[in-house]
Amino acid sequence: MMKRLQQQKQQYSLFETLLGFKLFYLHDTPSFLHTFCYNHLMQTYKHFLLIAFLVFPTLFFTACEPDVSKDRYSLEECKAELLDAKDYAQDGGIDRIVVVKKERKMYLYKEGKVQQTIPVSLGKNPLGHKQEKGDFRTPEGEYFIHRKLCSPKYYRSLCISYPRPSDKASAVARGVNPGGDITIHAQPKWNADGKSDSYTLARNWTQGCIAVTNEAMKELWYAVREGVPITIR
Repeated sequence: MMKRLQQQKQQYSLFETLLGFKLFYLHDTPSFLHTFCYNHLMQTYKHFLLIAFLVFPTLFFTACEPDVSKDRYSLEECKAELLDAKDYAQDGGIDRIVVVKKERKMYLYKEGKVQQTIPVSLGKNPLGHKQEKGDFRTPEGEYFIHRKLCSPKYYRSLCISYPRPSDKASAVARGVNPGGDITIHAQPKWNADGKSDSYTLARNWTQGCIAVTNEAMKELWYAVREGVPITIR
């Protein structure tokens, strides 16, 4: 009996730790009440452990799991269009793109005539030709659109053929990396609705790419084929 009471007192100490207060009313009660309270508390303790096992991990992993949808675009529709070759409007088409950096504008041509003018943002260091990776400059020269890309970060992108062989040779001669991955891309997810277009278009904020609004990208996406030349000056 004494051994059992000692075990019960140890259990009470555990409950006191869990509950955060002393169970004074149990320490000086008769043994039959000890037994009753002990059994009752053990049952409660088991229920507590079961709830903790089921609920706490769920709360923990839910809180730690990143919500990709908040800062990334879904690519399903875009990829489906590329796979089905539905990324080009047969009744339209642009055969040349010209970007004038000092004007921060893009001119879309068809058969020598300007069809549309689009405002753009450039690299954070917009002056001059791109010299190396990380200089935040937008390259200058004659290039072409070599690929369409579904972008989780910037909606959709048209990849520009920088660096050319001459760009690579110039960088090698100077002992630097010419950089790459220069695109015409749209807006980050936080501006997917276009409500902050006036804010982003008033600034040069890219790492060297040419940024347009999501609405403008939708037009470019269907109007431009791979291989269309682009002049940046």
